Amino acid sequence: QVQVVESGGGFVQAGASLRLSCTASGLTFGSFAMGWFRQAPGKEREGVSCVSRSGGRTVYTDSVKGRFTISRDNAKNTLYLQMNNLKPDDTAMYYCAAAPRPDEYCSPVRSFFNFWGLGTQVTVSS
Repeated sequence: QVQVVESGGGFVQAGASLRLSCTASGLTFGSFAMGWFRQAPGKEREGVSCVSRSGGRTVYTDSVKGRFTISRDNAKNTLYLQMNNLKPDDTAMYYCAAAPRPDEYCSPVRSFFNFWGLGTQVTVSS
């Protein structure tokens, strides 16, 4: 079955960087759009970024534009999220998600994705 597993979270100070990874199995990785979501305590899960099957199309939520970069390595079945200049508002559980697609399209909304990981915690102190 399809599994996605996140790693790379941690506790950092504001201004620091982290790189999250998501390793997928049980699927043809290059046929799936991938996304990152996050959920802070008491808030809805929100889309952070997504990337199309080949990596040619990326989408970011406004609050992370210019600070976060999504990328993928289809040869390694791995998705990344490079997070720079982290802010306390970035504190959340970060989730990886996968969606089988016939095209080069992605959308960072929950209903677009079918498979989810269990998350990795990112905490940013001020």
